[in-house]
Amino acid sequence: MLSKIYKFTYLLFCLFFFYQNTSYSKNFDEKNVDNYFSALISLNENKSYESLKYFNLSKKLKEYHPSYIENYIYSLVLSENVKKAISEIKLTKNKSLIDFFDSHLLLLLDSIKKNEFNKSLDHIKNLKKHQDVGNFEYIVSIFLEEYVHIFNNNQFKSDFDGQFGKMSLINKTLQSCYLGLSNTEKFFENLINDNYDGYSRYLFFYANYLISKNNHTKAKNIFENIQPIKSTLLIAQAKKWIDRGNYDNLRNIFSCKNPSDIISEFIFIISTLYSSEDELNRSNFYFNLSHYLNPKFKFNLAMLADNYFQQKEFDDLKRIIKKFNLKNEIYYWYKIKKIAEIIKYEENEEQSFKYINSKFKEIEKPSLKIIYEMGNLSKNFQKYELAIEYYTEVLSKLDPTSEIYANVLYRRGSSYERLGNENKADEDLLQSLKIKPDEPHVLNYLAYSWLERNYNVDSAMEMLRRAYSQLPDDPYIIDSIGWAYYLINDFIKAENFLKRAVELMPDDPIVNDHYGDILWKLDRKIQARYFWSAVLKMEDVDQELIEQIQNKLIDGPKSS
Repeated sequence: MLSKIYKFTYLLFCLFFFYQNTSYSKNFDEKNVDNYFSALISLNENKSYESLKYFNLSKKLKEYHPSYIENYIYSLVLSENVKKAISEIKLTKNKSLIDFFDSHLLLLLDSIKKNEFNKSLDHIKNLKKHQDVGNFEYIVSIFLEEYVHIFNNNQFKSDFDGQFGKMSLINKTLQSCYLGLSNTEKFFENLINDNYDGYSRYLFFYANYLISKNNHTKAKNIFENIQPIKSTLLIAQAKKWIDRGNYDNLRNIFSCKNPSDIISEFIFIISTLYSSEDELNRSNFYFNLSHYLNPKFKFNLAMLADNYFQQKEFDDLKRIIKKFNLKNEIYYWYKIKKIAEIIKYEENEEQSFKYINSKFKEIEKPSLKIIYEMGNLSKNFQKYELAIEYYTEVLSKLDPTSEIYANVLYRRGSSYERLGNENKADEDLLQSLKIKPDEPHVLNYLAYSWLERNYNVDSAMEMLRRAYSQLPDDPYIIDSIGWAYYLINDFIKAENFLKRAVELMPDDPIVNDHYGDILWKLDRKIQARYFWSAVLKMEDVDQELIEQIQNKLIDGPKSS
């Protein structure tokens, strides 16, 4: 039965539809309007395939209701029916109904895919009429105008500058590659030398460019020192291909000489920008356009899978990741991890770990990256002894002076600490700091573990000050330094830090517990009990902490 709110909303929708469409209201069809309303609700709830079903049941509205075609086209693209969306735009008789940004964008991309660059000129003019509807739309229209100019004239636009920073550099690099300019390699080097991790993706495109020039030696050289453990999926997989001499695997999925391929990459960037803003449907829309232009680049599907996971669209996610098989080990492992996450959400942690552990054992010779990630997963599932085994295996194959070695020591040391093996924990954490003396998270972890034992408190305070000076906004470090002041009975300073930590992490049980202890010491006992009580209402709180807080609510902290 429809709720009262649903009925009221539906009534308003019908009235709005009726009065907005006088030409159609004479032949008012309640069934069509009902299906259209259901389509909009499904679309709003991220159920793109369900919405498409309702749109198809109400297609008589296409030539009458102004927003119908816009929503219908959007639903088609979200449902991966880009070709059908383009066809519907072209078949619409009333051209005023298709005068909106997405419609012109689809027609433009269709003309590029077909190498009909003269038609692209008309489509880009129409697109630019709507470029002010949003910031990303403006960026899309500006860059696509430049690409259309290049495809028609085989040269850069003279008035095009680098106002969009790194995005300008990425596109300038791809455009130089398309034009075959002698400075293309220099563009790639400038791009990959940026310290920001997001641009490591373009190591793949640099290697792809070198391989297209049959410069396999240089492609191997730039990947020689890449550490797969801390690399992205694409870079880790590319390294495996290059190390094995499987150069065609890189060559076959992208070519900067192919207009559709380079526009696909640009559109993919826009998709990632929307994803970073948590506009997931809009991200999916642009991703599907990107995939339509270059379906060979199936490894980009990992981003769409991540979006689907956030939207809890697990059926769509499973359908997408079926395309990743053991032939490409890194992406196959990604698939296994995603399925395990779904099992954890739908069933429980134990079943999730059982699944991923069994799949791991089926891999004949897992790469170091997979062994390392299995260590991390075991640690996250509180299988600390197993995590230590995996970390130990990884450490045996790494350079003991490298930063990644220090990072794995940190992870193994924290696993020892969770098992209560203080000597082994200290040994690993101190060794990690010998390699990277100022690593703030290791300083924080070791210092906090010492504070918990009331051991080396002065040294722990000094380490926390060093960590805090580097990351003054890190809530875990703020919590630790506040707790350190608590242990040396400086409750005023402790309260200043812990109050800020609670503001940054209001749902963290440890931080709230610490803040309650400090408030008790400051004789603000009602407030202390408020924060302790809040912990008992939180999710995933350790049973030991629950019992401690239940006792505190009666008697206060033990030391009081």
